[in-house]
Amino acid sequence: MTEQATGAHHPQPRPRSGGQPSATVEHVTGAQSLIRSLEEVGADTVFGIPGGAILPAYDPMMDSTRVRHVLVRHEQGAGHAATGYAQATGRVGVCMATSGPGATNLVTPIADAHMDSVPLVAITGQVSSKAIGTDAFQEADICGITMPITKHNFLVTKAEDIPRTIAEAFHIASTGRPGPVLVDIAKDALQARTTFSWPPQTDLPGYRPVTKPHAKQIREAAKLITAAKRPVLYVGGGVLKAGATAELKVLAELTGAPVTTTLMALGAFPDSHPLHVGMPGMHGAVTAVTALQKADLIVALGARFDDRVTGKLDSFAPFAKIVHADIDPAEIGKNRAADVPIVGDAREVIADLVQAVQAEHTAGNAGDYTGWWKDLNRWRDTYPLGYDQPEDGSLAPQQVIERIGRMAPAGTIFAAGVGQHQMWAAHFIDYDEPATWLNSGGAGTMGYAVPAAMGAKAGAPDRTVWAIDGDGCFQMTNQELVTCALNNIPIKVAIINNGALGMVRQWQTLFYNQRYSNTVLHSGPEADGRQPSAGTRIPDFVKLSEAMGCVALRCERPEDLDKVIAEANAIDDRPVVVDFIVHEDAQVWPMVAAGTSNDEVMAARGVRPDFGDSEDD
Repeated sequence: MTEQATGAHHPQPRPRSGGQPSATVEHVTGAQSLIRSLEEVGADTVFGIPGGAILPAYDPMMDSTRVRHVLVRHEQGAGHAATGYAQATGRVGVCMATSGPGATNLVTPIADAHMDSVPLVAITGQVSSKAIGTDAFQEADICGITMPITKHNFLVTKAEDIPRTIAEAFHIASTGRPGPVLVDIAKDALQARTTFSWPPQTDLPGYRPVTKPHAKQIREAAKLITAAKRPVLYVGGGVLKAGATAELKVLAELTGAPVTTTLMALGAFPDSHPLHVGMPGMHGAVTAVTALQKADLIVALGARFDDRVTGKLDSFAPFAKIVHADIDPAEIGKNRAADVPIVGDAREVIADLVQAVQAEHTAGNAGDYTGWWKDLNRWRDTYPLGYDQPEDGSLAPQQVIERIGRMAPAGTIFAAGVGQHQMWAAHFIDYDEPATWLNSGGAGTMGYAVPAAMGAKAGAPDRTVWAIDGDGCFQMTNQELVTCALNNIPIKVAIINNGALGMVRQWQTLFYNQRYSNTVLHSGPEADGRQPSAGTRIPDFVKLSEAMGCVALRCERPEDLDKVIAEANAIDDRPVVVDFIVHEDAQVWPMVAAGTSNDEVMAARGVRPDFGDSEDD
């Protein structure tokens, strides 16, 4: 059993029968029992692909009126779609695959969900129980393979265990720190006759996530907050998982402390709020990075001191005391020792902190952050996010993404791939609501955007969903556009097409003397790396997208940008793909080079901020 179980999430709907056994017992196959169990735990959408070992489950799925199956084109697409569904809806995402290669194709999205604490249940078929361990056709030990990257996994060899296992899987995935759970079911268990009744008796004696924080630790944290001169609220994705955004806003406004939201927490606190100082990290806003470095108190809420945030760990925030609140006790002290550790659900922690800070205020202890805000506002005014327009009149990728964000309907969900476009989408779109920003943060999975956007749109069909993708990422999973076209899932995809693996190319520009080894995507090894003419684009994304049943557009000039985006926004009956041809040399700034201290943040190429340290410290 792999239990890294501790964090909070919107719970999956409980069994419909209210905890009482069904009046009648149904005589069914294990496969029918599986589908009935999915219906009872509230699963309404399954992303998957059939194959030999899981095939018995696909027959009764045809008869279900409560579970919709979306036939994907690749199992990786099924996994990322289930993740996008979960991130957009707050419910457990479900994916299904057959044994062997079907199951192993789910490994990447399972690892991705594990890193980002996404509630996911992956159901895989397995060879018959008597054949397990014999190297049977399409056999793979998927439980062994995924043990390090699942919150828990099950191997089911008896039909009568299926309802209990499904109920436990959904409970584990959606409670405590959310995460992926794998259920591997032998083919003979699916084929055997059994009985079905609901709810089953669950048995998880070792699984008791702590959600209520310790009152003494809360009081200590409140005292530190009101005594601090330079506090920062460092907000991670756990705040979103706990549904604690309203409580966070109350705490921030009560204290008056600056708020920084990580890549996984964008939308947890409104970007437009005056207390928000931006995203921290390797490509974070200068003000956010510097605020953490010069803070005398960091209050970490549902964050894990990831290396992309801390930079060189031993030089991170040298003056700061640490309050670290997390539902997973394994995270506390893992990377940075905590002066006040708090184990608990972020929503309960923040609500209790509000009361404790109010009590401190009543006792006459209120923080004075006037000098701190003077510094923060100076940095914010001096080093704002920005970009240069290309001198040759071509499209700036930042401008493309900024205009997509500005022109998108209210409540639009944005899913990003990984790389430069991901960072630009984090910086140049405003996220004022939770569950409007989906990305692969911990694993950094290229190919995430299109299937995740598909899953988000399937789960929230009334919302506009834009995938912001790079031409490299897009070529990994674009086959799921066929799934979208055939299943009435009209997502919109912006390909930020610079003809290269952009982030890797940026590193080659900065650290490898502009030797562009294997990062040019549109031509062979003898090419000089320049953008190809319209006649030599390989692939032609417009033709490719049209072949997959999408409306396809292309934009190459700044003067056409708004018109093309408006046209894409107006189409709601089919997927839309827009190929934005952007300048290849655009780079992501600010930047902290890997392995260096956050003190060495660069606002732009060759521009090191001057913080006037003598007056700051």
